[in-house]
Amino acid sequence: MFERFTQDARSAVVRARAEAVGAGQDHIGCEHLLISLIAGRGPAAQALTAAGLEITSLRAGAPGQPGAGPKPLDAEALATLGIDLDAVRRATDAAFGPGALDRASSGRRGALGAARRMSLDADAKKSLELALRSTTRFRQPGISSGHLLIGLIDQGDNVALDMLVAAGADPAALRADVIARLTAAA
Repeated sequence: MFERFTQDARSAVVRARAEAVGAGQDHIGCEHLLISLIAGRGPAAQALTAAGLEITSLRAGAPGQPGAGPKPLDAEALATLGIDLDAVRRATDAAFGPGALDRASSGRRGALGAARRMSLDADAKKSLELALRSTTRFRQPGISSGHLLIGLIDQGDNVALDMLVAAGADPAALRADVIARLTAAA
């Protein structure tokens, strides 16, 4: 399917991967695709910007962003369970190097983890499938960023749609705007 992607759609997927890595995630989700679309220059970015959306507010509203991960380990809470956090920390440092427990609990992956191939989660895959369907429906030769945005919206229930609504966007109006931009460009 990726061979049918236009350059702006390919760039959006690359940016989505970078967003996921930056958030310490091990998969690309709809939230990463949405953020990557507003960071681009294609019809999706134009429609999202025209709707008054900004990348910083969308990024802040995405689940799993830095700071939204697990809370620091609570020594007192663990002690009530009979776990000595200092002893666990010493054993972990001895086995895996200084600070290993903190790195593991932060949800961040090291350089090797970031270099691994990252897959799309089920919702992101579904939105790409719907993007392909919209390309066919509008009889356009390639999947653009606009089609990716339509795919996110048409799915009807995903994190990206929740983020749009939370940011004050009207998904139906946004969809209509991006369709108008796609048909005007054709």
